[in-house]
Amino acid sequence: MTELHKMTACDAVAQVASGDITVEELVRDHLAHIAQRDAAVQAWTHLDADAAIAAAQAMDKAGPTGPLAGLPIAVKDLIDTGDMPTTYGSAIYADHQPATDADVVADSRAAGGMIFGKSVSTEFAWRNPGPTRNPHNPAHTPGGSSSGSAAAVADHQAMLSFGTQTAGSVIRPAAYCGVIGFKPTRGSYSTAGVKPLSPYLDTVGLFARAVADIELFDRALRGSEKAIPQTRVSSPRCGVLLPYKAQLGSGAEAAIERGCRAVEKAGGTLVEMPFNQAFEDLAALHVPIMLGDAGRSLAAEFRDHSDALVPFYREKIAEGQAIDDATHHANQAEADRRRMEMAAMFHGLDMIMTPPAPGEAPHGLEATGDPVFNANWTLLGWPCVTLPAGMGPNGLPVGLQLVAPFGADQALLTLASWLEPALRQECN
Repeated sequence: MTELHKMTACDAVAQVASGDITVEELVRDHLAHIAQRDAAVQAWTHLDADAAIAAAQAMDKAGPTGPLAGLPIAVKDLIDTGDMPTTYGSAIYADHQPATDADVVADSRAAGGMIFGKSVSTEFAWRNPGPTRNPHNPAHTPGGSSSGSAAAVADHQAMLSFGTQTAGSVIRPAAYCGVIGFKPTRGSYSTAGVKPLSPYLDTVGLFARAVADIELFDRALRGSEKAIPQTRVSSPRCGVLLPYKAQLGSGAEAAIERGCRAVEKAGGTLVEMPFNQAFEDLAALHVPIMLGDAGRSLAAEFRDHSDALVPFYREKIAEGQAIDDATHHANQAEADRRRMEMAAMFHGLDMIMTPPAPGEAPHGLEATGDPVFNANWTLLGWPCVTLPAGMGPNGLPVGLQLVAPFGADQALLTLASWLEPALRQECN
């Protein structure tokens, strides 16, 4: 039994349940692969091999159960774990050990998942990058802020992982690393135990290498009583929206073209969406809401550890604190109003196809890429999923972003599952 780390999560659960493999075998195989690749990718802030093996042995002894039985899960270092350090990507919290798990971690354990280790986050899930490299080319960023979570799944170092998104921190790194990224409707998963950056925008998201694995993870987190199976649309109508065309690179354009061909090959209908100034204008609302929240969420760090913050953080936290409460609340109320207004975008459509990033992952590790194609969807709170869509001109992954209306998470995943095989064929 070699290369167990390359199985899908669904296959691994089935083989653990049937007794064909043990959780210990699965974990040891992942650890052996990580030992070979860790220096190149650097996806982890904490990974205790002995503890992981001991936990796997305990699972095998008790008999692994639950929908995530034995699956190695990477947890973004923004999310609390009661048995592992959580530093929020910051030297300020280098020795921080939470007393309890975040809700999503506890839910994963309850579903039988193996909390494998902590994956690198940019500092406070914002702009200051960690050491993680893109698995496809270590000279390029994996994206952020969920850098380690995307890279670990892409490099087969974990089967599933948690990220968070406040602007583009799940959808964009998934595109850059060539994996599935899922940002559910805001509020779908609890953010209790997740270090806040912008409580209005912060959303816990997921990474995997197949849509079926995301569906498995999502059902486990929601609980069976909340996971309503969706009837597949026989001929879905897919809107194609290309905002911010000046920022759109050739790799992203080619990915959209492949996506369009895949939709038609799978039996769907394409609908070209016109230029939408109201949608593009949402960026001017996302920025002050995020800054206003960040100024409040990081007030203690700004007050007590200002010298330890990079200049960008000091400047932007101060800028956020200068936004008075009345203005901040008015901005959020305006976002609520626009969410209702913008719902008309989906009239006659089942989903929207749009770029997840300007193109391939940029060269260098000093920045994690531009969230221009993500922030407005995050502001609206609608569910989004990244699908890998081949390679760009520099040999790095590019992707597609699919979006559905507020609350239509299961419908979106069903549509992503419908499109996935046709898109894979189109990319080969």
